[in-house]
Amino acid sequence: MKAWRVVVIALSFLLLSGCLVTFKEPLPTSEPAPKGLLGKWTSTNAWGEPLSLELTRVGDNRYQAVSYFRAKPKEREAYPFTVSRHGNRWYLSAKVPAQFGGHFTIAGFELTDKHELVVYNLDLEQINQALQQKALSGESFHTDEGAGVSIDSPVDEVSAYLDDPANSDVFVEAARFQRQAKAK
Repeated sequence: MKAWRVVVIALSFLLLSGCLVTFKEPLPTSEPAPKGLLGKWTSTNAWGEPLSLELTRVGDNRYQAVSYFRAKPKEREAYPFTVSRHGNRWYLSAKVPAQFGGHFTIAGFELTDKHELVVYNLDLEQINQALQQKALSGESFHTDEGAGVSIDSPVDEVSAYLDDPANSDVFVEAARFQRQAKAK
């Protein structure tokens, strides 16, 4: 599996069917990550492989995700990201690799009452509809991995679109992680 896909799975830029939505700018950081986000998480990816994820702080409102497959613990990938909160929603922004435009991806996330980390990806079809309706501006692109859309709307327009309750279906669940049990 390509290294960039690991972070996609880990942080929800899980490229459902190879689809990717990128933005020219990340969402601005407004406050620290929610309590309980940082730490060690586990999941199983779509191929049934156990995945580990470690989320740590690396600076003021800057974080890092280190992901690896439990079968290959020495093959780790580290990815920086930021978080922001708008209303009741939490978002993360991360830079995508240069071969995919080098822009930013945005995902939603929540910490559930069951102590799970649920990450939501943007639905490419919904974003394409937003482009057709002129709610957002941007253009399509294609890579060997699949279709994508690069959004060039100003960040305040992107935030307003994502925060609008009428657009809540723009997010689809991409990954669900459980807090890693502490070793005895």
